[in-house]
Amino acid sequence: MSKQWETWDEEKIKTFQETFLTWYHKEKRNLPWRATNDPYAIWISEIMLQQTRVETVIGYFYRFMEQFPTIQDLAEAEEQKLLKVWEGLGYYSRARNLKAAAQQIVAEFDGKMPNSIEEIRSLKGIGPYTAGAIGSIAFGLPEPAIDGNVMRVVSRLFCIEADIAKASSRRPFDEAMRTIISPDEPGEFNQALMDLGSRICTPTTPKCEECPISQYCLAYAENRQTDFPVKSKKAKPKDVYYIAGAIEDQGSFLLVQRPETGLLASMWHFPLVEVTKEQYEALQRTWAKEEQLQLDLIAEDDALEIFPDLPVVWQKRHFGEITHIFSHLKWHVLLFYGRKRGELTLQDSEWAAKESFQNYVFPKPQQKLVEQLKKYQKLDKDF
Repeated sequence: MSKQWETWDEEKIKTFQETFLTWYHKEKRNLPWRATNDPYAIWISEIMLQQTRVETVIGYFYRFMEQFPTIQDLAEAEEQKLLKVWEGLGYYSRARNLKAAAQQIVAEFDGKMPNSIEEIRSLKGIGPYTAGAIGSIAFGLPEPAIDGNVMRVVSRLFCIEADIAKASSRRPFDEAMRTIISPDEPGEFNQALMDLGSRICTPTTPKCEECPISQYCLAYAENRQTDFPVKSKKAKPKDVYYIAGAIEDQGSFLLVQRPETGLLASMWHFPLVEVTKEQYEALQRTWAKEEQLQLDLIAEDDALEIFPDLPVVWQKRHFGEITHIFSHLKWHVLLFYGRKRGELTLQDSEWAAKESFQNYVFPKPQQKLVEQLKKYQKLDKDF
């Protein structure tokens, strides 16, 4: 593979850095975590920004820092309180890893964020990118922070044909970045690449006419911008089908807590039963007609077969469906409403008044189910 960055001499590298940083200082986004060099705040922001849009993160960042202003506070946080603050961001293992790393910092580094790349990398949940971001922004270390945006920019800059979907392809990007990164302002340089990738050097329609470094870009010179980055297709998420039961008893609904490990660990939702695609579609066809608006309850001997052992009287139609995509799974959930008609207990469950839902940590699929319930029952907006 051609290593075009090796053809740049010191003068070209220095001119490139000055041009790029001049643009960044003028055009950089005003973001709360950029107003500080506090490594704790930078760490929290970088973890939140993984797989999440900047606009979404801003509000969460403020709330998180208010609830857990120091590493010590995070280390001592109750898990349910931590997850509640994180609720809606998804990828909840990030929040749990933050707490574990905070405990590690308290135990091993006297409560202060370590300032070497090796020690930062030793923390739970911190990989090469996050370590590079913290090291360069908070401590001025000339360490690259290579994420998808940076790979896209650098691959176009030097026409790097390595497949970015493969972990082994990180090496040429690391070599290129160590050649061009500013030793005086490494954090600013890394953030400049992030901004360029998210605003100008976009995946499908790069705005090359607005790019401050287009004169250095080999892909632009060869009119091959859309050939980069090279990326093999990711496997399609697996479809999984569930029936959810919104079971009510005198204004309270039955909630089930998930196990302490695994997907959506320790979070709460309506009872769920996994079904086959055929069962799911059969229930859709039988119960889903929009013109069937009756709210009658079905007879007790005509119970919903999916929940045969629950003493519940179900409504004749379902309340619609929701979908939610995880990194490897796509959930399809059909919602039914029913009322308790006898003793009903499930393992790891509680009855919760709708007014108290705010005290439970709901994953995104459950939040969508609650919205469906509100829509069909025309419940109070405070529900």
